[in-house]
Amino acid sequence: MTEEDGKTPMEKIVSLSRRRGFIFPSSEIYGGLSSCWDYGPLGVEMKRNVKQAWWHAIVQSRDDVVGLDTSILMHPKVWEASGHLAGFSDPLVECLKCHLRYRADQLESQICPECNQALTAPRQFNLMFKTFMGPVEEEAAIVHLRPETAQGIFVNFENVLTTTRKKLPFGIAQQGKSFRNEITTGNFIFRSREFEQMELEFFVRPGTDMEWFDYWTQERLSWFIRYGIKPEHLRLRAHEQAALAHYARCCSDIEYLFPMGWSELEGIANRGDFDLKQHAIFSGKSLSYYDEDNKEAIVPCIIEPSSGVDRAVLAFLCDGYAEEPDKDDIRTVLHLHPAIAPIKVAVLPLSKKEPLAELAKGIYSRIRARWNATYDDAQSIGRRYRRQDEIGTPLCVTADFQSLEDQQVTVRDRDTMAQTRVPIAELLDILAEKLG
Repeated sequence: MTEEDGKTPMEKIVSLSRRRGFIFPSSEIYGGLSSCWDYGPLGVEMKRNVKQAWWHAIVQSRDDVVGLDTSILMHPKVWEASGHLAGFSDPLVECLKCHLRYRADQLESQICPECNQALTAPRQFNLMFKTFMGPVEEEAAIVHLRPETAQGIFVNFENVLTTTRKKLPFGIAQQGKSFRNEITTGNFIFRSREFEQMELEFFVRPGTDMEWFDYWTQERLSWFIRYGIKPEHLRLRAHEQAALAHYARCCSDIEYLFPMGWSELEGIANRGDFDLKQHAIFSGKSLSYYDEDNKEAIVPCIIEPSSGVDRAVLAFLCDGYAEEPDKDDIRTVLHLHPAIAPIKVAVLPLSKKEPLAELAKGIYSRIRARWNATYDDAQSIGRRYRRQDEIGTPLCVTADFQSLEDQQVTVRDRDTMAQTRVPIAELLDILAEKLG
């Protein structure tokens, strides 16, 4: 894609991420490891902010959702019951000449895109990573790294129900790492083999599931818009019946206009009662909900909004990135929502010398106690503003020599570049109002 298409080329996002410390290739000093990524000093803050914004919206601001954190390694029967052992696979083909491998369902013909040679017949390839639990591999049990966090929620349904005494409808939310041995990866952090998920399993009475499916679809779409994604860069795509997963009654994807085109950002599925019934059969444990009003045991239906943290980070980076005219130059800026921005405030003294530096460091200390902030006294003030614009810092506070006399500083807004003189005594309240 080109900038004329209205989308920032992925190369610019990758370059900015590497240059400014958002995201690095994993094991880079050894040449990197394909489709694995490390989050740098700014990236880890942004990622934590995305997760916290989701957690606040899904768990902390509601009284009908609780959180959970389950283990990555689970009993092998979990994946048998869920259908992952038998059905979690993609059709794999291999070029007979260059031996590159592809997903058969993503090719338009049976010809290798790289060298125009014939491909093998498709064969199913299970996407789960296999490992061994025990001190001796030959005697150890075979276990898998989880390909999703959802199953940990389902197998803890009874535990959560007993300890929280929640009434239907209620949800269980989880964030955590998942692993899929993808045949085809790429597009930076969009598709990788190790990734992090944010999933909600919302349990509802049968018969109300479609109402809740519609509710959560709109709720999740609104969340992305609330945190800065442009509405015109989002759309809903309902899955056709033939394309649904075996457990789903219906499913819609929230798609985002990434540099490579429209692609899935989050999926919302009506899973029906499949999961709890399957685990009840395979475990021999009852996973029903006792309805005291009607004096009957029911198996709830499940609505699942499932989002990838890494894809959300990528969408916020892509949507925030801009190159804007600034006098006779062009400035690169990340228009990130203050809640998502890795650094909220930068303190920039006009001089490193005392007593101005002492004043500025005192201001920085007070700001840092409330927000993630940075202190920058290197190079010209213009260059420092540009550095902060490029990493998405919403506000800069500049202390100059006049500040020593009038006890005021200048607050600069990233998006408008407007500068306002404010009293130091009122600074924290003013920053809090601007950051929201």
